[in-house]
Amino acid sequence: MRNAGLGGWTARRALMSPGRTAFVQADRSVSYADVHVRATRLAWRLRGEGIRPGDRVAYLGPNHVAFAETLFATHLLGGIFVPLNFRLAAPEIAYMLGHSEASLLVYDPACAETVRGLPGPCPVTALAEAETWMAQGDPEPIDVPVALDEVALILYTSGTTGRPKGATLSHANLVWNCLNMLIGVDVTSTEVALISAPLFHVAALNQTLLPTFLKGGTSVIMPSWDAGLCCDLIEKHGVTWMFGVPTMFADLARSPRWADADLSSLRTLMSGGAAIPVALIRAYQERGLVFCQGYGLTETAPGATFLDAGESVRRAGSAGVPVFFAEVRVARPDLATAPAGEPGEVLIRGPNVTPGYWRDPAATAAALTGDGWFRSGDIGVMDAEGHLTIVDRVKDMYISGGENVYPAEVEGVLFTHPAVAEAAVVGMPDQKWGEAGRAFVVLRPGAVVDPGELADFLRTRLAKYKIPARFEIVDSLPRTGSGKIRKTELRDRPVAGEVNGA
Repeated sequence: MRNAGLGGWTARRALMSPGRTAFVQADRSVSYADVHVRATRLAWRLRGEGIRPGDRVAYLGPNHVAFAETLFATHLLGGIFVPLNFRLAAPEIAYMLGHSEASLLVYDPACAETVRGLPGPCPVTALAEAETWMAQGDPEPIDVPVALDEVALILYTSGTTGRPKGATLSHANLVWNCLNMLIGVDVTSTEVALISAPLFHVAALNQTLLPTFLKGGTSVIMPSWDAGLCCDLIEKHGVTWMFGVPTMFADLARSPRWADADLSSLRTLMSGGAAIPVALIRAYQERGLVFCQGYGLTETAPGATFLDAGESVRRAGSAGVPVFFAEVRVARPDLATAPAGEPGEVLIRGPNVTPGYWRDPAATAAALTGDGWFRSGDIGVMDAEGHLTIVDRVKDMYISGGENVYPAEVEGVLFTHPAVAEAAVVGMPDQKWGEAGRAFVVLRPGAVVDPGELADFLRTRLAKYKIPARFEIVDSLPRTGSGKIRKTELRDRPVAGEVNGA
């Protein structure tokens, strides 16, 4: 087989474990043999639509088995798969389709209204049509030569600031990331992974679905996040492993199902994508669950560091040590390595690191140093044991009275208040201090608290300069499709009235 990329995975898995279940969605199970046949048929139909090596095939829709089948079919042809955030509006989708110059958009009927609003000329097909296509496709093998260093994915960044960039990941990036996961989590052939985060998110795809497929395990696919459904699926299918962003795990811990749900099958819980309050990690550990934290970015495929099960209690809150096949260091502004304990920018180098941004040489040059280090834009601290702790985003840090304030630290302490469900802190202009903190707080159902009480709570736990000058109780926090808080939007909100905190 000349396809060294992901397009060759379905044939290899079908040969090794044809009858084993690859995917479960609702009441439908799909074997590895079925996945191979369906991906091959779909690939022939895509070829009939003119898809050739290097062409981009975009996908728009909630989590679905067809997501994986379209990915593998695209890679069978040597094409580039472009998963899109189905929560975005038509103009945002149109930008990504135009920027990637997609040749075809495959979409779920649930996204029909968005697709109707697209102004561009990109050909589209609904999944219902794709099923008809697939039935008419040829099951004969396709053997297009694909090298590991060819681009496999274009993943658009969350766009928390400005236009999203198209991070490219090669087939080699994905393979090395899977190897790092298999080493860090001990993924087995009997693994039952719950795909609960959106598959357009790099972690759901590359940290759970692809490693599980590579090992021949089963992926149980949730169309969208729901804490009650999560409990049902864990109990029904004996889920052993799941990834979630912190907001998902916080939601599950607040669910009425939390106290009585049978979670005994879970072997590993894994989170990333944002700073995770230690109090939340402890809530899961108190249930006897192994909660592992990792750190990474879309551009690192995504795993850069990982805290394995053996260290998950002793080092709760740490993002772990560098994954097996990567280097991670913390750097000063001149890019010299910072000593242990000194905050600095996190840099990553290894075979999992992006070759660059799609058709954006300026952004690529800004992100990658001449010797191959990717500049994350995150502030971290490496301790003497080699463990990384993420402090915050460089752009989220603000300076109050000459002191650096890292909002993630303040948010983590706020989270321990019994009335607080979520919190986000940003810097705002201040005549006296230059900048001061502004906290947006979501309360737990039925909870009541006033800003002064929150400020008093922080005074016994943080230095005075870290305490926000203003607290605002809100119903929810604005988020990107991958669950990250849109802090740019919070910074832009007008401030009404006087300060009410420190």
